[in-house]
Amino acid sequence: QVQLVESGGGLVQPGGSLRLSCVVFGNMFSINALDWYRQAPGKQRELVARITTGGGSTTYADSVKGRFTVSRDNAKNTVYLQMNSLKPEDTAAYYCNASLYSGTMAWGRGTQVTVSS
Repeated sequence: QVQLVESGGGLVQPGGSLRLSCVVFGNMFSINALDWYRQAPGKQRELVARITTGGGSTTYADSVKGRFTVSRDNAKNTVYLQMNSLKPEDTAAYYCNASLYSGTMAWGRGTQVTVSS
């Protein structure tokens, strides 16, 4: 069983930066990929960034390419999302997700990011 706990959200001005963290509790070797999703009010949840646990390859939504960076620290069982040049449209609840080799998924409870002046 895998549990995920996000942190690092908050209020930031446009153009600012935040770093989100997702601590993974459980067997990291059971996880194929770790993703960051976000969901704004009235909108569908969307995939923001992905990092595989094996080779560490990354993918990003077009809307965040060049501004967001996903990384992992295997020693700390933690995945990060560094968010730079934040825009008001980045305001959302951000969720960490684990895709397991078994075919199941695990979700964190989310952390709120608000970009506003």
